[in-house]
Amino acid sequence: MGRANFLYWLKPAKRPTPLRRRKCFVFRHTIRSGSRMCESETEVFVPRSSRTVQEGKCPEDGWDESTLELFLHELAVMDSNNFLGNCGVGEREGRVASALVARRHYRFIHGIGRSGDISAVQPKAAGSSLLNKITNSLVLDIIKLAGVHTVTSCFVVPMATGMSLTLCFLTLRHRRPKAKYIIWPRIDQKSCFKSMITAGFEPVVIENILEGDELRTDLKAVEAKVQELGPDHVLCVHSTTSCFAPRVPDRLEELAVICANYGIPHIVNNAYGVQSSKCMHLIQQGARVGRIDAFVQSLDKNFMVPVGGAIIAGFNDSFIQEISKMYPGRASASPSLDVLITLLSLGSNGYKKLLKERKEMFSYLSNQLKKLSEAYNERLLHTPHNPISLAMTLRTLDKHCSRAVTQLGSMLFTRQVSGARVVPLGSMQTVSGYTFRGFMSHTNNYPCAYLNAASAIGMKTQDVDLFIKRLDKCLKTVKKEQNKKSDISGVDNNDKTEDVDIEEMALKLDNVCLDTCQDSS
Repeated sequence: MGRANFLYWLKPAKRPTPLRRRKCFVFRHTIRSGSRMCESETEVFVPRSSRTVQEGKCPEDGWDESTLELFLHELAVMDSNNFLGNCGVGEREGRVASALVARRHYRFIHGIGRSGDISAVQPKAAGSSLLNKITNSLVLDIIKLAGVHTVTSCFVVPMATGMSLTLCFLTLRHRRPKAKYIIWPRIDQKSCFKSMITAGFEPVVIENILEGDELRTDLKAVEAKVQELGPDHVLCVHSTTSCFAPRVPDRLEELAVICANYGIPHIVNNAYGVQSSKCMHLIQQGARVGRIDAFVQSLDKNFMVPVGGAIIAGFNDSFIQEISKMYPGRASASPSLDVLITLLSLGSNGYKKLLKERKEMFSYLSNQLKKLSEAYNERLLHTPHNPISLAMTLRTLDKHCSRAVTQLGSMLFTRQVSGARVVPLGSMQTVSGYTFRGFMSHTNNYPCAYLNAASAIGMKTQDVDLFIKRLDKCLKTVKKEQNKKSDISGVDNNDKTEDVDIEEMALKLDNVCLDTCQDSS
């Protein structure tokens, strides 16, 4: 029964050719060899995992740790390096010198994919291959649950968001050999900018326009640039959903329509957008009314796992498979293993609960930050289109001394407040030869300095309370120092005036004495 479930995932999609029959036989033989070692445990494992394995969906309720470990061990024994009596004579046979390292990876040593395709099945690593396929299927289920209902394909790649975007651009290069440019509505984040440079393309930066407090996509500038460069010379439009306020997600629906009208691919940087129903809705609507070829999201930012993985997803199976085949060589199974364990332990209900809590924390953080800002004669910027990040003005600090803004950021960091960003005016930054004015503020001249804070998945009420408390103390300290400097400056000016008066009196007295002496002589 357990073996049948495994074979469900490894059977060929089409009627097998002689070569496919041979591969299928190898898989069947491998699975049987591995399953012999834990046949007594199969009946324990199958009832809990049957819905996940057979339907490719995340279980509604999370599994306990013992069930999870049994599941992972059952998969691991299907890899040839864990077979009893296995004799490996190749250059890569899953040998590990440290037992601690082997345990850390649950003995999944072979990684995922083959040299020509990260999604391909390895005959001598059926367990790792099955783990990869199950993970991709569960992640697809969660993306649909989060709001992109018509997504058709995705895969986990063991690279962070920036390099995953690069992989998408390199795949498009083969489809559009004349293309040289990537149109990119500006967002001041280095990795997404470098992803275009690394792929060998020239970013065409579209400055955002200020609407109220928000920085929004300049659609007219995008379309004008497409017409100026020529659609054949544009590789794609590279848009963004999740971002730091006061920038807000790009107008994805309108951009998708522009891309569809001019026949230009559209790649979306959805780095931490899975946790936001608004961001996911924008992607869903963009794909419905126009064109979105792929969207990329981070594993650590959306699923609370270690850094080093991303999900590349899209609405066209063949294009997503083309991207997976662009990845050179095999890949680490660690990101897939981490997210699989996380999703099976949470279950879909657990993940939905986290999404609901994040929304509640966003409202709570917004209210608390608004109260604090008003207490210091500042204000919370009005950015209703940004569902994750908030920004509070720092006008009163910047008015007295621009260094006070950066000082506040240093004080927060040394007081163990991580993630908050202070953005001073007029900052310059050169990234890969391109100079950005007003870097970190997503525009050349934003009206004021400000502080960012975000309500990300996993945030708790105590995190917000502690942040507000420490920010309050830091603001008080900075204000006191500013007042002291003002007082000292005033005293110094009085002292200088008194010194001048004394010198003048002394000079007059000397002159009088000199005149008296001259008269006496």
